[in-house]
Amino acid sequence: MAYDGYKLIRFARDGKIVTATVDAPPINLITLELYSELSRMSREVEADEDCVVFIVKSANPEFFLAHFDVSAILRFPIDQPATREASASNEYHDMCNRMTTMDKVTIAQIEGRVGGGGSEFSMGFDMRFGVLGKTKINQMEVPLGILPGGTGTQKLPRLIGRNRAIEIILAGVDISADEAERWGYLNRALDAKEIGPYVMNLATRIASFPVEAVKLAKQAINSATRPLAEGLCDEGYLFQQLIRTQSGRRNMETFLKIGGQTREGELRIDELNRKLGQP
Repeated sequence: MAYDGYKLIRFARDGKIVTATVDAPPINLITLELYSELSRMSREVEADEDCVVFIVKSANPEFFLAHFDVSAILRFPIDQPATREASASNEYHDMCNRMTTMDKVTIAQIEGRVGGGGSEFSMGFDMRFGVLGKTKINQMEVPLGILPGGTGTQKLPRLIGRNRAIEIILAGVDISADEAERWGYLNRALDAKEIGPYVMNLATRIASFPVEAVKLAKQAINSATRPLAEGLCDEGYLFQQLIRTQSGRRNMETFLKIGGQTREGELRIDELNRKLGQP
């Protein structure tokens, strides 16, 4: 996958890790042009068989993604009454949901401000990391007289709880990185010098493990949105698939050889796990 023809996004590949850097000065506003590139990016990454971990970050330390272009929203057609669509989602919903459903691990490295549709896009990622004292989250739609229409009213309550989502969406208030971490929007809030190395080390570690296990474990976790009995059926089926893979059997055998299931080995299980990702 070459990722050619983009003007506002740069791509870099490091083995199984693909990093996309949004560079749309001055604030990474989601114009129709950037939206088109983000949507195309989501489809191309989904189809990239060599990618296991996908990271999105910004070239601008002040803005991850500002929000959707309000001037473009004002040009949306309103000459006909509002209708309830037959489909449960639209193209923007599909782009955001793709970050959750694709068989890659998706990470948003949010070093600056993120708002509106940019925040909604971020909510679709498997993990989000921010910077203490810099990252701010804001859903600014209600003050404009609209509402978050790109998955926000549905995903934010599921992510941080209804009461906190009500506060963020209805008041249009900034949420700081440490608050966002406590509330569950961010996985971690890190110092500015730490976020890049931390995210890359995490991505490298995940990408070093058996690809089948990474992909099917994410698929099993996604089943947690279904009724428990259905999710458990999915989990059992995917587990049965993995114990039949060469990579799974090889790593389980290696685990026993390097000290797994011994007192000394189990006390340093994190280190053993890391060794299982080495060639």
